[in-house]
Amino acid sequence: MRRPPLQTLIALVLTAVWGAGLGIAHLRGDIPVIDGAEATLANLRNVLGGSRQPPDVVTIVAIDDETSRQAGHYPLPRATLAKVIDAIAALKPKAIGLDMLLVDAGAEADDAALTRSLKQTNAVLAAAGVFPESRQRVAEDSKEPLARVPSALQFLEPQQQFAEAASYGIVNVQTDQTGTPRFVPMLFRSGERIEPSFSLRLVSAATGEPTTVISDHIKLGDRSVHTDTGYLMPLSFYGPRGTIRTIGANAALNGQLPEEAIKDHIVVIGATVTGGGDVFPTPFDPVLPGVEVISTSITHLMAGDGLIRDRGVRLIDLCFAIGLPLVLVSLLAWRRNTIGLILVLCVILAWLSINISAFKHGIWLSAAVPIAAAMPPALLFGAAQLWLGRKQAKHFAQQSELLQRIQAPGLAEYLARDPGFLAEPVRQEAAVVFIDLNGFTGLSEAIGPTAVRELLNGFYDLVDEEVTASGGAITSFMGDGAMILFGLPQPKRDDPSNAARCCIRLADRMRGWLGALPEAIASRIGFKIGAHFGTVVASRLGGGGRQQITATGDTVNVASRLMEVAARNNAEIAISNDLLQAAGRDSAPYLEGRLDGPIEANLRGRAGSLAVWLWRSQA
Repeated sequence: MRRPPLQTLIALVLTAVWGAGLGIAHLRGDIPVIDGAEATLANLRNVLGGSRQPPDVVTIVAIDDETSRQAGHYPLPRATLAKVIDAIAALKPKAIGLDMLLVDAGAEADDAALTRSLKQTNAVLAAAGVFPESRQRVAEDSKEPLARVPSALQFLEPQQQFAEAASYGIVNVQTDQTGTPRFVPMLFRSGERIEPSFSLRLVSAATGEPTTVISDHIKLGDRSVHTDTGYLMPLSFYGPRGTIRTIGANAALNGQLPEEAIKDHIVVIGATVTGGGDVFPTPFDPVLPGVEVISTSITHLMAGDGLIRDRGVRLIDLCFAIGLPLVLVSLLAWRRNTIGLILVLCVILAWLSINISAFKHGIWLSAAVPIAAAMPPALLFGAAQLWLGRKQAKHFAQQSELLQRIQAPGLAEYLARDPGFLAEPVRQEAAVVFIDLNGFTGLSEAIGPTAVRELLNGFYDLVDEEVTASGGAITSFMGDGAMILFGLPQPKRDDPSNAARCCIRLADRMRGWLGALPEAIASRIGFKIGAHFGTVVASRLGGGGRQQITATGDTVNVASRLMEVAARNNAEIAISNDLLQAAGRDSAPYLEGRLDGPIEANLRGRAGSLAVWLWRSQA
């Protein structure tokens, strides 16, 4: 047998070392650089698998728009929440979980009513961990299993009387760089305290099975819960919102709960009300309610149908990280022609088939790690082979450059000029505008995910065009709404007038956009805008891997609450007196439409009142 050339042997050794290094790093935990690619590939495999019917073990009782309307406001009074719990408990569920934080004291009578209801049923409450970074990172490098549990600065626990009436668990989920929930930690720590997750506590309460923590997994009674590093349970979504059976809480208040949906089920009470903010993007839905994310993890624990990604699966990933690049490099060394390329393609397709089939059957083999292990050696070795043979050198160099290019996230021009921009928080004057769609949650349940995506894309494009034309900056899109800031990179004298003009332009464009929609859609949604001017704290939020420029402070909160004032008064825009005075008498709200006020408005969560002007179009 002919001995392989020295350069091929060197290439195979280096390839094995590279693959082993990536595989071992992956075995110890996620690799931040590869994590984003793995998230995208996981979403793709989810979509390829399609929606599926979840096991009939969990029912969501949603505090939705209709419930909020019937109760008179949101959040629900705790006495009303107690009535919902009593109605559910009367139908004998296995357990009731409250996916809401009861950390603040309410009216004494209301709190007492809720406490009585909790004592009379098998209930689990939600607590939350406060983390120092946007991602729940593990700070300790230790071989002790519990050292890799997500470590919180503190726990936000329910009020003492509620905690004494029911057990509680930590409700946080772990998202990837796109904001998609990827894992639900089963355990959390804060100092020396170890607390179970909300999902684990609720399932344990429902089944009566004790929870046992073992070195590499968790047991519920005699059943093993397969978890990843740090006791993280992977999520596998069933479909878009509503895939897990959801019933409005107003059915409980009206005595219309279907017994077959409650009896012997786990019932999770959570908010899906418009503007509640607890939504996540998933492969099937850009705005999946947080209560459905939690219910997905509970269903996994009950039915055992979630993804398996434990140490055994990561060992398989290690084998692929070494084996796949070795096979590809060997084939490239064996045949530098069409036959060799066909064989390489066959190996890649075979690996893809194994990976996708395993994912479909509930085993989460990494796709990004083998790709990262195989692509650089294969490309480099192939490039060297072509260079040595002086064949197609120019073409391959272009392809290699294209494939290996690192695409950095786009930065605004001023950030490129000043990389230290907002490295430290800055207090400054700014105008803040919020816009939100009314009735969107109910509509999205009726028209399906494809129509929802198209509707949101049209809304986002409209907002982006008008904000850009007015000289503002969109700091974030939040489901069916947006937050807009006038004052970055530096505050300008015309920020208030620009913000006021932007409000009017947005209102005009929104009316035209809604008028162009089909009547069945346009009749069900509207919009509201709130705007305020004052001091904000501009800063970068997030960890080193992912940061976002945003603004916080009372001015931001007031602008957000002013949308509620606009909705209550059947107006399109609610503008604070502070913003109008700063904008001047020649600003757009005075010159166009009908401006009424000022009125003294009380804002939710804020003491005292605020002088507010209401703007409506002449139409």
